[in-house]
Amino acid sequence: MSDCSDSTADLARNRKPRWIRSKLPGGAAYAEVRGIVDGHRLNTVCQSAECPNMGECWNRGTATFMILGNICTRACGFCAIATGRPTELDLDEPRRLAEAVVLMKLRHCVVTSVNRDELADGGAGVWAATIRAIKTASPSTTLETLTGDFKGREDLLRQVIDAGPDIYNHNLETVERMSRAVRPQASYERSLEVLRRAASWGMVTKSGLMLGIGERKPEIADALRRLRDVGVQILTLGQYLQPGKQYLPVDRWVTPEEFSEWKAFAQELGFASIASGPMVRSSYHADETARIVPGFEGVTLRT
Repeated sequence: MSDCSDSTADLARNRKPRWIRSKLPGGAAYAEVRGIVDGHRLNTVCQSAECPNMGECWNRGTATFMILGNICTRACGFCAIATGRPTELDLDEPRRLAEAVVLMKLRHCVVTSVNRDELADGGAGVWAATIRAIKTASPSTTLETLTGDFKGREDLLRQVIDAGPDIYNHNLETVERMSRAVRPQASYERSLEVLRRAASWGMVTKSGLMLGIGERKPEIADALRRLRDVGVQILTLGQYLQPGKQYLPVDRWVTPEEFSEWKAFAQELGFASIASGPMVRSSYHADETARIVPGFEGVTLRT
């Protein structure tokens, strides 16, 4: 895998390299999405996690909805979402989210959530209600769910999958050695087992890694092999960006050339669909990564 000298120099200067670029939010389509999200009192991971692609994605007429509130019970070393003990559970949220999907004319919808470890069911009931509400309101919309690990409980995972999502996404996030620092309340092996179960139940599965957070190249290769071994079909690889001083630092800037090399490696391993690049996030252009998976017809974001 190739390296780039100016990547190291940029890191030393604490400056993002030239290939890290994001569009500022704005424009008519952005305003329309913002109006729907705000009007329906919904959360998006785009806002809560300070995603650099928000301007581009919202101008494409899409957003990644985040259910179960905007306070997470876990404190991951990379994530800008607020940590604490949530104070409420909005049982009307599934209905409002389904209405927003209809208004946005989404053909492919991505839903994620905070972790709600304080709930007896980890939020699985709201997850299932949300999936059913979207499927009822917009039957032609393909639905991608990006969930937590539900502490590895098979019954809760089954409850979500039985509701009928089209793609089940759970991010591994990093390599095994870095897992405790990146996700202190999660487990590398548990995440792989969640993905294995979902695939064994017939789901199209998806997962992703952040690069540049301290991992080494042989560890990346091992993680990709492990993901394929448990049946993951869709893969995303992107550059880690530090959201604030209290979060894990960027270890290195991964070059576009290296991302291309990892994509070729993943293709050799047999992944059906791969998005690999500095600005890629797990839901970035999710309609495109879903499009080439066997059994899926081509989808577009808007009619």
